Amino acid sequence: MKRLVLTVVAVLACWVAGPSTVQAASTGTSAVTLGASANAVLQILDPTFNIVPTAFDYTNDYVEATGAAGLRVRLKSNSAGGCVLYVKCSDASPQIALADFLVKTQTAAGAGGSSATVYIAITAADQALWSSGVAQIAFTEVDTDIRIQNLFAYPDAMAAGTTSYTNNLTYTVVAQ
Repeated sequence: MKRLVLTVVAVLACWVAGPSTVQAASTGTSAVTLGASANAVLQILDPTFNIVPTAFDYTNDYVEATGAAGLRVRLKSNSAGGCVLYVKCSDASPQIALADFLVKTQTAAGAGGSSATVYIAITAADQALWSSGVAQIAFTEVDTDIRIQNLFAYPDAMAAGTTSYTNNLTYTVVAQ
């Protein structure tokens, strides 16, 4: 009997001292920080572009492609100060004289920015074509109007086909 009493006491002691069904809750927080830096993205939508003068263009002594028919690029930037789109022709020996190769854009500037709205001769150095003074979160399309003047300075051999003259334009977008 003494043994039974000791066993019951031992079982009761284990039950009282055993694990509790109530558990303490604890919480914590963690700060997540995004270290964003000003960035700009440029997409060239027309990596090659051909412009072929008509008889009417030769009468005017220039050929042009404007608006969406011109060269198209897309850009975006998360810089609070906006961005600037530059264009240049840095060919060592351009086939179209730089003074004959004119560019402008009809794309409205971003808020607080500007755009080249009258034709300017392309140069070997960066020229501001378009800008915005605020972030361009979504892609913005900027169309470059192209005019090649002085058409009679570019001869053709009167053989089948046409004679091609090529200049390479380089676009650069810079976050402000």
